[in-house]
Amino acid sequence: MTEIIQGSPPEWFAARLGRVTASRVADIIAKTKTGYGASRKNYHAELVLERLTGAATEGFTSAAMQWGGTDNEPDARSAYQFEKNMRVVQVGFVAHPSIAMTGASPDGLVGDDGLLEIKCPNSATHLDTLMSEAIPAKYATQMMWQMACTKRAWCDFCSFDPRMPENMRLFIKRLDRDEQMIAELEAEVVKFLQEVSATVETLTRKYGGGYDTTEITDEVRLMMAG
Repeated sequence: MTEIIQGSPPEWFAARLGRVTASRVADIIAKTKTGYGASRKNYHAELVLERLTGAATEGFTSAAMQWGGTDNEPDARSAYQFEKNMRVVQVGFVAHPSIAMTGASPDGLVGDDGLLEIKCPNSATHLDTLMSEAIPAKYATQMMWQMACTKRAWCDFCSFDPRMPENMRLFIKRLDRDEQMIAELEAEVVKFLQEVSATVETLTRKYGGGYDTTEITDEVRLMMAG
């Protein structure tokens, strides 16, 4: 399992540059009544720009991202470990085993077969999760892609809000690996990557230059041809 630890910013951003990441797979598959949604087009443009310029487009950290990541994720991880009596091993960017230019960054490895995905949302969102007892669809997609990349069997979704009463701070729900869903996501990601590469190739052919990070393997070419 090839990975770059999240605590190394230059290597971290370089590992993700121009690549499809698990948190954005939901943008790729989003659809409206007339076809793919705007999020797919926007993400397409982001990856094309990253490959052409060699500069990451996701370096901005908002207050919400600071709250949900740097500030509270360690406490959420500790709360999960205490609740489940299981050790969580932090991991970095993990490349997909057969599809180039894509990977995932789980918030932790649990045991031999599990993963952990932590969210520290605003209180209203956490409240919605407590009421519905459901994993939001976009996060289920993210978690399934993490399982595809790491070859793990399940992923625990953890919503954590330290502002809530103690017995309502932590919500945990497990998502099991679904081979059919993974196959469908893989087909969508391969198609999307093909479109990104085609745009980069067209632009570099017309105008020259570029910082193309494409690493398409023989297996991916076969998937694209199929």
